[in-house]
Amino acid sequence: SIKNILPNPYILKDMNSAIERTEKAILRKEKIGIFGDYDVDGATSTAILGKYFDLLKIPFETYIPDRKNEGFGPNEKGFSKFFEQGVKLIFTVDCGTLSYAPMDFAKRKKVDVIILDHHQSETILPSAHSIVNPNRFDDRSELNYLCAAGVCFMFLVALNKKLRDQNWFSINSINEPDLMNILDLVSLGTVCDVVPLVGLNRAFVHQGLKVLKRKSNLGLKTLIEVCNIESSITSYHLGYILGPRINAGGRVGKSTHGANLLLNKNPKNAFQLAADLNTY
Repeated sequence: SIKNILPNPYILKDMNSAIERTEKAILRKEKIGIFGDYDVDGATSTAILGKYFDLLKIPFETYIPDRKNEGFGPNEKGFSKFFEQGVKLIFTVDCGTLSYAPMDFAKRKKVDVIILDHHQSETILPSAHSIVNPNRFDDRSELNYLCAAGVCFMFLVALNKKLRDQNWFSINSINEPDLMNILDLVSLGTVCDVVPLVGLNRAFVHQGLKVLKRKSNLGLKTLIEVCNIESSITSYHLGYILGPRINAGGRVGKSTHGANLLLNKNPKNAFQLAADLNTY
């Protein structure tokens, strides 16, 4: 079970500064930007944060770069779009650890960036506000087997507790989100990023498959139906049926399709996105 295996999220370097800055953004109702990668780990990470902020009624925008025209990781074009939309805090998920120029660009514009990533770092880090990454050179958490979706989950565990301790939920008459409900997305990102299914990852997938059975995520539910999966969902379905379809958008110039599907609340839109991804 996750409860018995989950370490204190604050063993990840920079977690404290990331939580404090996010709490400030929530208290000020600042608009948040989520810049993700175009693969499954990026799409699920984007959706994990987006779903959470949505439940907190915090406004957010997402940006997934075009694989061919923009390439991997944050860029000035995406950040500029966030600035135009009035974003005051940017998260980069599944990317950003080696993005020196975009971080300097955001700094000049006085917008803080929090990196939630798992890619290997250099010994010189970009000038972001916080870099939560178990694979940064100076991190001692021993959670370097996590994918970005797992790192995002750890971040939300810490953030949720911080808000609960401050009575934020009761003061704002908002039901505290049950983080177990987003384990379907965490398990999908974990299997599809082909990280080892050991320790926390194994628990994420074990529990995430139970959540998937409930089909509470409209986008995933629709994709499961479009794929005609009638049996109980297993890690095989994540890795070989659902994952490749979410991945396909990024390969054919429709990089936003995956994250948009996972965040969707409109049955008609969700069906269109799922059908498109199935075709791709």
